[in-house]
Amino acid sequence: MPAGEQPRQIGDRIGTLLDALGAGGAVARGRAEDLVREVADLYGAGLERLLEILKDRGALDPATMQALTSDELVSAVLLIHGLHPQDLQTRVAAALDSVRPYLGSHGGDVELLEINDDGVVRLRLLGTCQGCPSSSVTLKYAVEDAIEAAAPEVAAIEVVEAERTAASPAVIPVDALLVRLNREADGSGDQPTGSWEPLPQLAELEPGEVAGFLVGGGYSLLACRTGQDVYAYRDYCPRCTRSLEGATLQRALAAPVGGGLLRCPSCRSHFDVRQAGACLEDKAMHLDPLPLLSRGGVMCVAVPVSAGHGG
Repeated sequence: MPAGEQPRQIGDRIGTLLDALGAGGAVARGRAEDLVREVADLYGAGLERLLEILKDRGALDPATMQALTSDELVSAVLLIHGLHPQDLQTRVAAALDSVRPYLGSHGGDVELLEINDDGVVRLRLLGTCQGCPSSSVTLKYAVEDAIEAAAPEVAAIEVVEAERTAASPAVIPVDALLVRLNREADGSGDQPTGSWEPLPQLAELEPGEVAGFLVGGGYSLLACRTGQDVYAYRDYCPRCTRSLEGATLQRALAAPVGGGLLRCPSCRSHFDVRQAGACLEDKAMHLDPLPLLSRGGVMCVAVPVSAGHGG
């Protein structure tokens, strides 16, 4: 597999090649699918035999199996051939654990309610993420992506709304969010899609450092590090509608070393990077946070195809 490519990218390319062969007619398409199926079955049988040999020789201990299943490519191949040792519940739970650092950085969390017999995963968003305008980004690009990578057999992902209190009003109701995501899934809506963009430079940020980046064909974002945590936001101040280029981090009360308040260089507004970019001067405003995940050992950021004002 070419360096840097994800298993799903390879699968997409295989599908594209099959479609191209299908242009020669139904017979050509059928033969191409049979060929792919035979090759996949051959490698699957070989992989199964390999695992049996390792197990018979005592080389397939829990630590080795954990190392194998932790590798994205190996895990994907094991799933394809029905050889993955972890059940669906375990893999979904592990996928949610992988995105909890991002959710927690914005005062939120996600709870796995159930996985029904039809393969539908039901979740509940908790804390700040509940009803937050960035919830659509969080769900679509972080939670959903992690689950699909760990458990491609999942049929659907549903989110139920947690009970609200007067202290935590919802800006965008979760039920409205679900309508939006359903439209994206069936192509009936015009919401922009997005993608994970590698940004290895994020790992090089020093505590207190703020830097701007262009990703995804020109999408402008701002990233900063406070303590050990890295945050990314759309390069846009909601108060003065200008770029945040030149913004600095300032120390907030109880903030880790490196600061916690991002100061707009134009209007001097302060935004708490640890609380989804909430504005201190105007509680109704906030920055647009972007999900960050380590994918294949490289820090990546999820960005929409077209720039918008969040939500």
